[in-house]
Amino acid sequence: MNDRPPFRADHVGSFLRPPQVTAARRQREEGVIDAADLRRIENEAIAELVKREEEVGLRGITDGELRRFMFHVDFLEQLSGVAVTEGQFLTKFRRDDGTEVEFKPPTMLVDGPIKHTHPVQGHDFDFLASQVSRTPKVCIPAPSMLHFRGGRKAISEEVYPRLDQFFDDLTAAYREEIADLAGRGCTYLQMDDTNLAYLCDPEIRERTAARGDDPDELVNLYCRLVNDAFRGKPDQMVAAIHLCRGNFQSAWVSQGGYEPVAEILFNEMAVDAFFLEYDDERSGDFAPLRFVPKGKKVVLGLMSSKHSRVEGADEVKHRIEEAARYIPLDQLALSHQCGFSSTVHGNAIEPEDQWRKLAQTVAIASEVWGDTA
Repeated sequence: MNDRPPFRADHVGSFLRPPQVTAARRQREEGVIDAADLRRIENEAIAELVKREEEVGLRGITDGELRRFMFHVDFLEQLSGVAVTEGQFLTKFRRDDGTEVEFKPPTMLVDGPIKHTHPVQGHDFDFLASQVSRTPKVCIPAPSMLHFRGGRKAISEEVYPRLDQFFDDLTAAYREEIADLAGRGCTYLQMDDTNLAYLCDPEIRERTAARGDDPDELVNLYCRLVNDAFRGKPDQMVAAIHLCRGNFQSAWVSQGGYEPVAEILFNEMAVDAFFLEYDDERSGDFAPLRFVPKGKKVVLGLMSSKHSRVEGADEVKHRIEEAARYIPLDQLALSHQCGFSSTVHGNAIEPEDQWRKLAQTVAIASEVWGDTA
């Protein structure tokens, strides 16, 4: 049996928010309930979620990100020096049927020195660990999420006249958070990163160059930031990275295969596992997996969290066989390409769709590798 994460059947992290949680968040914003009431309701929902995850056969168990509004903002805004304002950048997410969804994510600005002043995920991890009988998994945004969208303009030149000072403080804050989680017993930590996948898209690469940033230099930089953040972690903690092309109400932002970033990403980023989107043609073919070194795992996101259709076992197993032409089967695992609810809005599926799709993931993984129980 594979006892070290990632597991043969794994999951990226987020689940659809239960109605009682979204209602409670709204009541908290309106002052109807206090923070303790909100946390009690969240705790009850997470306890139930954990039971469902374990019942369906998952071995890496998350809290579904039920306490978050967005996968990255809720974490980053707790670092000293980060200010969050109303969205200034309109993002157009596209659906496969050709329709678009417009959204202005909150804007993050660095207006003071970046510092880790308190545990960000610590108390949430403690509760999750108290509920699981398997491996609790924590998901946090990658450091690049505080840089790519706004670039230099979003980072105060008065506070950080040189960007290397900002990056040093940022990764130092991450190391403190990771050390705190390790001290609490966390052995499975995943960073979520949209930007490395965005830099696979030719149009986004062109726009990035037009604003004065070299896309390839950014790939090197973002790999270094992850490495610096994980530096000093205990050997028993598995470090994973998840690459995402956008996941908002079943819509996406970018497209393009991994070839532009693969050689740098797989060889320079010092993580144990890569969660990669591969649920449709937007992610390209499996050839970039030829760059993955021995000893590193790739979790193939062949299942889709964006629609309710449950993928057929034969089609998924065929694609796993295709991937295994470039990387040994023993280095592979299976998951959905992203979570079911990267933001509070959730994807256009029903709650029970999550569990049908995850059950199929576990079943397929068991057929392919035979060690998922």
